[in-house]
Amino acid sequence: MQFRELIQTLYAKVPRWLIFCIDLLFVLISLGGSYLLRFNFLIPQKEYPLIPLALVVVLSVRALSFLRSKIFKGVVRFTSSADIMRILKTLLIGSVILFLINSLFFYAQKKYAIPHSIIIIEFLLSCFILVFSRLLVKTLYFEMRFSGKPKWDVIIYGAGELGVIAKRTLDRDRGAKYNIIGFVDRDKKRAGKVIEGIKVYDHQNIKKLIDQNHVSHLIIASQRLSINQKRALIDLCLEEKIVVRDVPPLEKWIDGKLSFNQIKHVRIEDLLGRDQIDIEFNQIKKDIEGKVILLSGAAGSIGSEICRQILQFNPKKLILLDQAESALYELELELKNQYADKNWQIIIADIKDKAYLKTIFETQAIEVVFHAAAYKHVPLMQENSTQAIKVNVLGTQNIANLANEFNADKFIMVSTDKAVNPTSMMGASKRMAEMYVQALNAESKTAFITTRFGNVLGSNGSVIPLFRKQIENGGPLTVTHPDITRYFMTIPEACKLVLQAFLIGKGGEIFVFNMGESVKIIDLAKKMIQLSGLEEGKDIQIKYTGLRPGEKLYEELFLDQEQLKKTAHPDIFISNVVDHDFKEISDQISKAFINLNKMSERAIFSATKQIVKEFVKSDE
Repeated sequence: MQFRELIQTLYAKVPRWLIFCIDLLFVLISLGGSYLLRFNFLIPQKEYPLIPLALVVVLSVRALSFLRSKIFKGVVRFTSSADIMRILKTLLIGSVILFLINSLFFYAQKKYAIPHSIIIIEFLLSCFILVFSRLLVKTLYFEMRFSGKPKWDVIIYGAGELGVIAKRTLDRDRGAKYNIIGFVDRDKKRAGKVIEGIKVYDHQNIKKLIDQNHVSHLIIASQRLSINQKRALIDLCLEEKIVVRDVPPLEKWIDGKLSFNQIKHVRIEDLLGRDQIDIEFNQIKKDIEGKVILLSGAAGSIGSEICRQILQFNPKKLILLDQAESALYELELELKNQYADKNWQIIIADIKDKAYLKTIFETQAIEVVFHAAAYKHVPLMQENSTQAIKVNVLGTQNIANLANEFNADKFIMVSTDKAVNPTSMMGASKRMAEMYVQALNAESKTAFITTRFGNVLGSNGSVIPLFRKQIENGGPLTVTHPDITRYFMTIPEACKLVLQAFLIGKGGEIFVFNMGESVKIIDLAKKMIQLSGLEEGKDIQIKYTGLRPGEKLYEELFLDQEQLKKTAHPDIFISNVVDHDFKEISDQISKAFINLNKMSERAIFSATKQIVKEFVKSDE
C-alpha cells in the first residue's frame, strides 16, 4: 500500500522540466535506434564524423519544438487522444524542419548531414516511444489507483458507433473500475467480431451471457430499439437485479462529447412511452404558418410543450397567455434562448377576466385558439369547487365566446379522461366545458374541437415526479390503493396528437387519443424503485394512503353510451357523444352558478350534477 501511494505521489509531483528531459532522452534513443536500423546494426565508418552534428541538430530541433508546443506540460497520467495528436503534430513539424535543414546543408556542403531515411525512422520511433510511454504511465497509474476497488462487470447493448463511444467513455472514467465483458447487438453480422478487444455477442445470447458472468450493469447504447424491445430488455435486467443505464442521443451531449455523468439510469418515461408518433408535419405547418394563434395555459406542462411545437411551424404570431407569473418568466427565458427568431408575445392574464380577454381579441386578430388553461389537480379542486367552476367552466366560456364573437377559424380545447363518468369536481367541470364547447360549435362559424386524453408523464401534479422526489428523499413511496390504474402518455406525444386533431378537426368532435395499456400504479412504483438501483422493503418502502377525494380506481376514455369512430390517424378516435342544445346548456350553467361565490360546496356539487348527469361523487 505504501509503495503504491509513493508511486501515485511521484506521478502527481514529477516536475515538468524532468518530463522535458525524459522526452529528449527518448529522442536520443530513437535517433540511435534509427542509425542501427538504417545500417542493419553495422554503421559505416564514413558516418561517424557526422553523427555528433546529427545529434546536435536533431536534439536542438526537437527541444525547440517541444518548448514551443509545451507537450511536456500535459498531465501524463491523464493523457488523452488530443494530447497524442499534439505530440504527433509536434514531431511531424520537427521532422519537416530537419528535412529543410538537411537540404540546406547538402546545398552548402554537397552532402547530407543526416540521411533522409534516418529522419523518417527517427520520426516513427519517437512517435512510438513518446506515445507508448505516456499510455504506459497512464495504464500503470490507474491500475494502481483502482487496484483495491471492486470491478463491475458491464455489458454494452449496441456495437455500433454509439456503443464504441460508450466503451471509451467508461475507459476514461476515473471514479470507478469497469470490466466490459462484451458488446451485445441485434445485427447478426456483428456477432462474433471483436471491437477494441471486446467480443460482440448476438442479442439472443444475452441471457446466457448474464448467467455466465456476474453482470452488475447494462448500458443501452443503441437508438434503434423500439419501445417494446427496450422494455423487454430492461425487464430482463430488473429480474436479474442488473442496473440499467442509457446513453443519451447525440443532440444531448455536451459540446458534442459524451461524458460518463451523461450515461444516466433509465427513466420510467422511457418504458411508458411508445414508438415514434407520426403526424402530418407539412400539412400542419401549412395550416399554422402565417396565423395569429392564442395559447391559454401556456406556462403549464401541456401548454409549454404545445408552444414549442407550434413555434416550429412559423406562426405569424404566438400569444402565450397564463396567470402564472413565475412559470411564464421561466418559459420566456427558454424561448429567448431557443426561439429568439420567432414572433411570440407573453401576456399575463386570467381567463376569468372576460373584459381583459376581449381587449386581447380586439387588438390581436386571433385566428386560432389552443385552450389548455385549467385547474387539473383532483383533490384540490374537490376542496375548492368554486374555483373549479370559475376556471374550468366559466373561464372556458369566456374564451370560447370570444373566439366565436371574433370569428376565429378554430378553437381546440384540451380536456381529460377524468371528464368521463366523473367522480370529482375537476372531472365534472371539464365535462361541463366539453358540453358547452361542443354545443357552441353548432351555433358558430368557428370550428370548436375537443381533445381528450389521460395522464401525461412528468406533468405538474403527475405521480412520476412525486415518486422520483420520494425516492430521492429515501421514501416511502405513497400509493393510494393497490389496485389503482392509470393511462400514461408523454407530454410531446400528447401535444403532437393535439396538433393532428387541430388539422383533421372540422368542428364539434371530441377526439379521444389511444393511450395504450393502463398501468397499475403499484407496479409503476416498484419499477421506479428497481430502476433507481434500490430494493423495495430493504432500501425503500411503499405505503398505501387510501383514495383521495374525487379519485377513481381506474380511468375511462369515453362514456358508456359513446361509441368511438376511427380517423385516418391510428392513435386518434372520434367519440360519438350526445349533442347538447346550446341555449339549453348555456342557460343551465348561467342559472346554476349565478351566485357562485355565495354557494356552499354541497350546493355546487348538486348544481353540477343537474347538468352533468353522469357525475357521481366518489364518497356517495
